[in-house]
Amino acid sequence: MATKPKTKAETLAWLRTIAGELATATLKRLEDTLPWYGDMPPSRRSAVGLVAQAGISSFIAWFDDPRSTPWIAADVFGAAPRELLRSVSLQQTLQLIRVTVEVVEDRVKDGGEPLREAILLYSREIAFAAADVYARAAEARGLWDARLEALVVDSILSGEADDELPSRIAALGWHGHGEVAVLVGTAPKQLDVDHVRRAARHMHADVLIGVQGNRLVLVIGRADPLAREAEESIGTAPALTFMEIAAQLEPHFGPGHLVLGHAVPNLVDASKSAKAALAGFAVARSWRHAPRPVHADDLLPERALAGDPLARATLVHRIYRPLRAHSTELLTTLWSYLDNGRSLEATARELFVHPNTVRYRLKRVSDVIGWDATGAREALILQSALIIGSMSDHEHSTPRRP
Repeated sequence: MATKPKTKAETLAWLRTIAGELATATLKRLEDTLPWYGDMPPSRRSAVGLVAQAGISSFIAWFDDPRSTPWIAADVFGAAPRELLRSVSLQQTLQLIRVTVEVVEDRVKDGGEPLREAILLYSREIAFAAADVYARAAEARGLWDARLEALVVDSILSGEADDELPSRIAALGWHGHGEVAVLVGTAPKQLDVDHVRRAARHMHADVLIGVQGNRLVLVIGRADPLAREAEESIGTAPALTFMEIAAQLEPHFGPGHLVLGHAVPNLVDASKSAKAALAGFAVARSWRHAPRPVHADDLLPERALAGDPLARATLVHRIYRPLRAHSTELLTTLWSYLDNGRSLEATARELFVHPNTVRYRLKRVSDVIGWDATGAREALILQSALIIGSMSDHEHSTPRRP
């Protein structure tokens, strides 16, 4: 004789009596089938167990009233502490749901077709609820990271770094090690920060991204020299220079000038590179044929004329004083060559030497300071250095009035 199907009220009463048994069987199945569950500390396992028990209890409540689906499904994860979302991945959560559903299905398989269909429908709702919880957590984390990243970039640009800057940088998951440079340009109408990060990772670099008004600022980091040498020794491609990285990131900027600051040893010192890049960006329009990107040091004359103290100090300390300390003869030859319109013959006549001697001395100048006076742009940089350097000497040699 066929068994009479249970009424819904009878099924609900039966489910409530076996709820504890289902929870115990679920925890046992989790230990047997999910290695990551067994490796958890007791407090985390307890939290996962609470989620599983909440899932079983909420299924019974949902079976009683299916219209409560959105609230009950989301409430399953309300019992979990916040840190559980950070320690258990979405994939692991779905595995937890699958194990719980399997246990319930095995135990209630004789409860009739309506109950089995209800389990399948509810498991789908729980899966969607889990995805929603993790999506909201990821969104909140993304918003927090964006605010923290903006704070770090602002600190770098302002040069007002405090003792908390290293910890904030670490919280952002900064992967750059060693040298850092800052790239400044115009922000595009629509900025895809994920696309910028993927492009940087493809070049074995990391970036911090900041948007200030119409300016887009990238703080770029890459591997330190020792790590690069180790990579090159095992056959990997050599690391790109900062200028090469900037050139490949150029399409992500809006129209206008793009200026790269000089490299600094680490991220904490990035404000020095940022100051140079910002100063260069402010005067880049003064160089009619400035390349894109352009190095901030190539804009030293314009920056110095605009009153940038860093540019003036760079011209004096990297060009004027090294030449003066090395040889007054080289300094005099460079002065004469630039004053005579970069003419070898006119310079030779003024100094009473052969043109080949002038040519040799100019090569020595290039060896000492790294700039070639025979190029039009570099000649402007060198002449600016000589003018500012001589002014600096005069200021230091003039006695101050009491």
